Amino acid sequence: MDNEKAILAGRFGHHVKRLRNSRKLTQEELAERSELSVDAIRRIERGGFSPSLTTLNKLSEGLNLSLKTLFQGFGREKPDRVAEICDFLGRLSGREVQLAWRVIHAMFEEK
Repeated sequence: MDNEKAILAGRFGHHVKRLRNSRKLTQEELAERSELSVDAIRRIERGGFSPSLTTLNKLSEGLNLSLKTLFQGFGREKPDRVAEICDFLGRLSGREVQLAWRVIHAMFEEK
């Protein structure tokens, strides 16, 4: 891996590790949820290899994110929580989304 690719792989690995930690997942738990090996998760987080599109898709599913959100947050100092919330809501039924909306609205409604 040339230097530029190694730097990019390292930055992406740090990004994946930050996402995993924000979800309070171990590498083993993420591996199971992603249907990847623990070694693959470790290598990604260390920047040891550039994952294929199939591996990235599995990884995003394990993190409960869309591929778009996985990459949208890459390179940012802080994760894009709005995009992550949208991904989460996108996996719910219409009824569950309505309930979530009512809860959110009630939390921030001006009194």
